[in-house]
Amino acid sequence: MTQARAKPVPHRASGRQRPRPIGGSQERGSHLVPALLLVFSGAVALIFQIVWIKQLTLVIGVEVHAIAIGVGAFFAGLGLGSLVWGRIADRTHRPLRLYGLLEFGVSLFGTATTLLLSNAASTFARLEDVSLPLAWALPIAAVAVPAVLMGGTLPVLIRSIVHGGADAGGRLYAANTCGAVIGALLPPFLLIPMLGVRGSALAAAAVGVAVGAVALWVDRTSPRTVPARDVAPPPDARRGAATALALYGIAGAVALGYEIAWSQAIVPFTSTRAFAFSVVLATYLLGIALGAGLFARFAARAGDPWGMFGLLIAAAGAAALLGIVTPGPWLVVAQTAAEAAVLSVTNNDLAGMSARFAVAAIAVVLPATILLGAAFPAALRLVMEDRPTGRGMGAALAVNTIGGIAGTALTGFVLVPALGVVRTLGLLAAGAAAIGLATIAAGGTSRRLKGAIVGVALVSVAVVVLAPADGLARVFPGLRGGSLAFYEEGRGGTVAVVERGTGANRFRRLYIQGVSNSGDAMPSLRYMRLQALLPLIVHNGEPRSALVIGYGTGITAGAMLRHPGLERRVVAELLPAVLKAAPLFKGTFGASSDPRLDIRLRDGRRELQRSDETYDLITLEPPPPSAAGVVNLYSSDFYRLAASRLRPQGIVAQWLPLPTQNEDDTRSLVRSFVDVFPHAMLWTTELHEMLLVGSMDPMTLDLGRIRQRMALPDVAPALAEVGVRSPEVLLATYVMGRDGLVRFARNAPAVTDDRPGIEYATWVRRGDFGLVLPELLNLRDDVPVGGADEAALAAVASRREELLTFYRAGTSALAGDRIGWARDMRSVLAADPDNPYYRWFVRGEP
Repeated sequence: MTQARAKPVPHRASGRQRPRPIGGSQERGSHLVPALLLVFSGAVALIFQIVWIKQLTLVIGVEVHAIAIGVGAFFAGLGLGSLVWGRIADRTHRPLRLYGLLEFGVSLFGTATTLLLSNAASTFARLEDVSLPLAWALPIAAVAVPAVLMGGTLPVLIRSIVHGGADAGGRLYAANTCGAVIGALLPPFLLIPMLGVRGSALAAAAVGVAVGAVALWVDRTSPRTVPARDVAPPPDARRGAATALALYGIAGAVALGYEIAWSQAIVPFTSTRAFAFSVVLATYLLGIALGAGLFARFAARAGDPWGMFGLLIAAAGAAALLGIVTPGPWLVVAQTAAEAAVLSVTNNDLAGMSARFAVAAIAVVLPATILLGAAFPAALRLVMEDRPTGRGMGAALAVNTIGGIAGTALTGFVLVPALGVVRTLGLLAAGAAAIGLATIAAGGTSRRLKGAIVGVALVSVAVVVLAPADGLARVFPGLRGGSLAFYEEGRGGTVAVVERGTGANRFRRLYIQGVSNSGDAMPSLRYMRLQALLPLIVHNGEPRSALVIGYGTGITAGAMLRHPGLERRVVAELLPAVLKAAPLFKGTFGASSDPRLDIRLRDGRRELQRSDETYDLITLEPPPPSAAGVVNLYSSDFYRLAASRLRPQGIVAQWLPLPTQNEDDTRSLVRSFVDVFPHAMLWTTELHEMLLVGSMDPMTLDLGRIRQRMALPDVAPALAEVGVRSPEVLLATYVMGRDGLVRFARNAPAVTDDRPGIEYATWVRRGDFGLVLPELLNLRDDVPVGGADEAALAAVASRREELLTFYRAGTSALAGDRIGWARDMRSVLAADPDNPYYRWFVRGEP
């Protein structure tokens, strides 16, 4: 193909003259109805997709391989649907009617998939042990079937356009993608908080039915038949289109590879909240829509489509790489400024944090995705010429989607684990540059664009060579004020260990996806040791088996090693990098290398679903409940599953952080627990942390049994190191029983799999911790301990008052009341001057 001049020139491949572009107002007006329909189609598809991915975290687990397979099934369905329905579209006379029927099918099968996935978790877990291919076939088929119908909507609607070629296809693609942006934002910000998971899917289905009905109504009231087309091009044109399709398919692999790598790289600059993920996804889709829409305005007039396509793809690769290697302190400053500006206007914490997410997404993601979006109408120009065919549109979408599946698998399974994010993006940028150079070889590229493509390719190569492989680690936000002891960009997330303090006061903190999870400073040592040892000490039976969900720093798992009665100690941990970092933390009693621990690399919920194995204790130390994908370990559905895996008199011990969610959400967390366990207690393990202990059988506190277990040679020093040096001190951490918990929960809705409201709650309100902790302590019961004489009861009461005074000092400090803090701490230290936990707060230790 030669470059176009002032007048049409022969098409080198086909021998035909290129038609004059048509783009008048009448033709553009004919695009309006299909464009509006596709906005709704895109929104429906993305709502369903987000709902299904949410459900797949329960069915498959949150392992990146499982999610990639689920997402791959969605894209495989889209690709197949684009190809099949694109061919069918070219033979239909009434594309609007076919589109309406497709939307009805999307709604029907989308709803069926949602209902199927909501009940598929246990079936999948058990099938996995019987036949792995059969197990995977369940979610793949469930997601792919409605996606096949979704994939047909765009190719079918382009057949309703009488005039226009690549420009029309680009406009409709942009409209469809704009709808997808809306669909990406609606679930976390509106639908799931209001309607739940299944309700969101039903809402999407209702919109799909309405859109289908509108399409049928338009088809019936304004009948407009479109003649079927013989779309077979001449042989030379077929070869040119095939080359363009092949390169666009490779470009799809590169583009989806970017998305996987970005998901790893950008989280440290956002958060693990579901809002952040949706903002980043929406930015990705917005860039695609902007690029497609802008380039579609002059796609038909582009005189050098080969060169333009190659330049756009190559430039996208360079932009994606630069978007990762250039962030630094300036990005955090820009985020802070944006948050402050939005807060000054809205006074809404969620809006402010969303502005932070948007700044990071715009800086890292948007430039490259605009270029990728612009490449779509450029590719259509090569595939379809100026003929609006469903077959051409379907083929372009299909090969791009199939390439995307390959890119997702290769990037998520191989490249990021083996090379890290920066090197992976470098390799993808090199692939994009190679696509650009290949378009030069395809022929017809102007000298000017050849030079531009080569220049961009050289820039990509230079950045790949010069960019440090640990570039992201160097700008890691949690690194401020510390040094990096460990960093790995592995499957499932980024794991880092940051060291702070000096001399004997040095401590380390674990960061997963850029968010601090825990550490080995005194407060963390205290609550995590109690997370394991407290329920084992108060257990009414003789505990022989225990499961820890979440290895984390290894402190909870290590504490299990100190209880000699345990014969089976199981740990379920999702991220391999967490286990690699574990030896860096102190206070674990060598848990990372102790053969008595059976460490299983698996999601904790799926570990319970896959077998009927039972335990005397199940204790949890997951990330905070507001983090995306974690709420499935705080729901009443999970507690029912855990209760079914308890031995007689067995206990579930749930970590309950107080500062990570609002007061109303804390009530919901408690409600979901007491709705399942008829016998429940609340203990305070640290100023900011509490422990819910539940059982299906009555629980009693016997001082003689507690004293005996605390005196065990390995248990006593482990607890003494964190300030729990007697049974009386342990019992002083008791707060209330089930009745008090019910009073605290009031009428709060329970957290369930279908109503995971806490994951989509607004940002934590300032001061809520200062309200929740005093309210819980004010509802405290007398310690219901049996076998205690008056002296023992008096000692428990004294230690309890001492602890309450310390907590009062802590809340005074948080409120800025230095005088109250100093007064109460003097009282606490006078009563127990050698308590290492209290001393930690006044020595200025980490």
